[in-house]
Order: sequence, then C-alpha cells, then structure tokens
Amino acid sequence: MTDTPPEAPQDEDDSPRESLFEAPPMAEQERMVEAILFASADPVSVKELNDRMPHGCDAAEALVYLRKRYEGRGVQVVKVGDAWAIRTAADLGFLMQRETVETRKLSRAAIETLAIISYHQPVTRAEIEEIRGVSVSRGTVDQLLEMEWIRFGRRRMTPGRPVTFVVTQTFLDHFGLESARDLPGLADLRAAGLLESRPLPSGVPSPGEGDPDADEETEEGQSELFED
Repeated sequence: MTDTPPEAPQDEDDSPRESLFEAPPMAEQERMVEAILFASADPVSVKELNDRMPHGCDAAEALVYLRKRYEGRGVQVVKVGDAWAIRTAADLGFLMQRETVETRKLSRAAIETLAIISYHQPVTRAEIEEIRGVSVSRGTVDQLLEMEWIRFGRRRMTPGRPVTFVVTQTFLDHFGLESARDLPGLADLRAAGLLESRPLPSGVPSPGEGDPDADEETEEGQSELFED
C-alpha cells in the first residue's frame, strides 16, 4: 500500500503544465528538484523548478517527497520566502563557523618603536623619542602592549621615576629567538643600511644590556637606576 503524500506546497501560477507527453516517474522528478536546489546558490521558486523540468512534472509534489527524505539529515530542504533551498540543519550551524586570524600590519612608527625597545631595553619613552627624533604616540605603545610584544619594565630611580619598556617572551617566540641577545647586531644592521651610523643619545643603555632575564639578575651596575 502506497503512502499518500501530504498536501503539496503550491505557489501562484506554479501548477503543473498540461502535456501530451508522459511525465517522468515521481522518483525521477524528486532527483531533478534535488539537483536544481543543490546547484543553485539562491533559493528557487516552484515556478522556476517547473520551468526547468520536463513537461508534465509537478515540482511542488516532488518537493514534498524530497523534504520528507531529508528530515533528520545534516542538510534539509527549507522554504525561504516563496522559494526553496537546501540548507544546513539549524542545529549543526555551529560546524560551519570558522575562526580566522586577522593580520594587522604594524605602522612604521610601531616598527621603529619596537626595534628601539628590543635593542635598547630597558628604555623609557623619552629615550625612545630621543632616538627616533619624534614623539611617540600613546596609540603606538598601546598597540605593542596589546599585542603583548612589549611590557612595562622597572621604573628608573631618576627624577620622575619614568617607567621603562622591555620586550616579552611572546615577542621572542614570534621571531624564534631564545633571548634578545639573538637579535642581529647593530653593526650588521648598519652595514646593511637599515640603521643610521649615529651615536646613541647620552644615557641610553647599549644594546644587549636589556635582556629581560639578565636585567634583574646579572646587571648589578643598573641596580641603582631601577626600582624593583
């Protein structure tokens, strides 16, 4: 005994066209509707389905069988407005979510600031500005702090007790460095034309003095300049 399908969805002017030719079997019509919906990026109306299918086909009735066949599956036949489409089951939508990493390009000011900190750490904002020759905006420092490439170091035991900046383990890990000592030497950078061959401003620590591990443990000469 054959099950009687539920009432087929009908749109205005989407009734099957009369034809002198025998319509394909309903199973074949169902396959046709499935193929059209699967290949269509946008929902397809019953009228459009009938227009694409052979004369005598009943896309609305085929949709009823197709919807029933997809019940409980990972994809379903759903109505979107006055049209139909194959869509991911609502309860599996989370599988389609994809996390992406947004790549943000550092500004020239941020690159220069980061380079000065990495080579002259621990270094204060005033020293960074003296080396660059221009002021350092708060946004530039905040960006590097947010990326966790720099952190606050100890305060200098000088008037105003200015805070210093040093690079972080995250910075070293990103560039595959064991420590700040593994950075290219200033002589190499100057030879490559990447740095000016001008002397450092007075009072600015020499490169290598600011290794985060060494600052607090081995550089006794700086103990008078910094606050724990």
